[in-house]
Amino acid sequence: MRRVVSLVPSLTEAVAASAPELLVGATDWCTHPAELEVVRVKGTKNPDVRRILALRPDLVLANEEENRPADLAELRAAGLHVLVTHIRTLPQALTELDRVLRTCALPRPPWLDEAAEAWAEPPALPPCRAVVPIWRRPWTVLGRETFAGDLLARLGVVNLYAEHSERYPRIPLDELHAQRPDLVVLPDEPYRFTADDGPEAFAGTPAALVDGRSLTWYGPSLVEAPARLSAELRAAFR
Repeated sequence: MRRVVSLVPSLTEAVAASAPELLVGATDWCTHPAELEVVRVKGTKNPDVRRILALRPDLVLANEEENRPADLAELRAAGLHVLVTHIRTLPQALTELDRVLRTCALPRPPWLDEAAEAWAEPPALPPCRAVVPIWRRPWTVLGRETFAGDLLARLGVVNLYAEHSERYPRIPLDELHAQRPDLVVLPDEPYRFTADDGPEAFAGTPAALVDGRSLTWYGPSLVEAPARLSAELRAAFR
């Protein structure tokens, strides 16, 4: 592959770590690496299809959760090769990252094995029951079969909505309180929870402010993610 457009921030970073010269286009949300200079094609949910086509890519990288089927169908109808990843667990992430890089004709990078090793025995907490909001107004939490939920489970966090019928259910705040969680986990993306925006809604419950990239991105950040997330989770109980 000589020309790649990535519609997924994690995959953009994964390719750029090995061969940034392959990337000719990426979304506005593709913020890593910071020095990446490519044509921006708007967002993951509203890509500029005309601009992508004008770039004449050999490959478009996408994800079944982050990108809309209609946009991917339009790109395929125009004759582009679109690779769609399916990632809901850590093992899937490692497998799909390897597939993406092989499709780009890139060798397996050292960071991929380092990520697998880092997560083989992560520094886990004693099991604690938690709710994991990812948005407010309305309150939305991690539900079943999510990549972030799988990472948290490996770190000792028992997601109270892991068996919910929806992957990202909207739950009223009073119902979240009724679960009597041991912990509330507040990432800084997609909603930017901060010390002044989020914990006050769960007064009396330890709140862990965690790095959203470490929790939700699959790519080189996976190497440092277990240590960073574990430290942020433990800090909530100090």
